[in-house]
Amino acid sequence: MAYDEQLADRVREIIHVRPDVVEKKMFGGLGFMIGGHWAIGVMRSNQIVVRVEPDEVDEAIRLPHVTNFGRRGCKTMKGFVVGEPEALDANEFAFWVERGADRASSLPPKT
Repeated sequence: MAYDEQLADRVREIIHVRPDVVEKKMFGGLGFMIGGHWAIGVMRSNQIVVRVEPDEVDEAIRLPHVTNFGRRGCKTMKGFVVGEPEALDANEFAFWVERGADRASSLPPKT
């Protein structure tokens, strides 16, 4: 199953106001990179994967419609959470896109 192009368009509307955003197809979805770092992705299961500060994951997953990123039975990936965009209103969705973009932008650019 391919990722949801309409969901990707929603992300584009918000993230492409920033400089140096690059889109990359990966893992069956579409990742939005800033400075070579993953900011947010649209996954084939119609979820968004958002980069956050690693020490903010526990707080983030207490929010509605946000979970750990990783496969069941495996160690979760530090610094990433999964959101259910269908359950988020426009402001909440924009918040998560911006949060991922802010985190990626805070990292030194990859060379």
